[in-house]
Amino acid sequence: MRFEDFERHAREAFEEIPEQYREGIDGLTVRRERLVHPTLPEVFTLGHCLTEEHLSDYAGPDTMRSMIALYWGSFRELAARDPDFDWEGELWETLTHELRHHLESLAGDDALEDVDYAADELFKRQEGLVFDPWYYQSGEDYGGGAFAVEGTHYLEQVWDEEDFERAEAIDFDWRGSRYRIRRPAELGDVHLVRVHGEGLHDESLELVLLRKRGWWEGLKGLVASSGGATVLESEVEAERKNS
Repeated sequence: MRFEDFERHAREAFEEIPEQYREGIDGLTVRRERLVHPTLPEVFTLGHCLTEEHLSDYAGPDTMRSMIALYWGSFRELAARDPDFDWEGELWETLTHELRHHLESLAGDDALEDVDYAADELFKRQEGLVFDPWYYQSGEDYGGGAFAVEGTHYLEQVWDEEDFERAEAIDFDWRGSRYRIRRPAELGDVHLVRVHGEGLHDESLELVLLRKRGWWEGLKGLVASSGGATVLESEVEAERKNS
């Protein structure tokens, strides 16, 4: 898509957003440059919410002003790599993503920054780089130890070392069914187990086995930054126990 067409589509999409959700946004800027992620050269930034906060006793549209920027060069780079790239779909998703950044800034909520962090760490993992093994906890939190990042679901289980060694199999529940997998040979501090099997269809599902520690939260912050955790990855077939 040419820059002129991209800019026109972007401004039309921006105008479709109800005015009350654009309160505090000074406008949209569409830039020609390709913006490469500062530490991940294969990741291109499609948009930014550029927010400026003015001193006040409260956060609101009068004190929190934003400008949304879209980077045509980044879109063009991704389109060159993917023949099925959906320009208009990606444009709308990026625009609403950055709008949510603004709304969360008004509310003092940084949840979307957590989601972005989780996506970056997942990319590092996929590229074989050092990653935060607890990255998934910064994704969408469904409660009960269930999380999602970029379409992959994660189910946490915390295991005592002795109980783990005694177990022959590990059970878990997913979408109303009970599943069983063979116990991995090792627990590690974090063991990310990619699960396949009947009833899982094409879903991306990982069981995350965590070593139980009394001072877990303190350890988590330490090893995530130092790389001192024993992190294991494996794949396994799951047996569905009930329909």
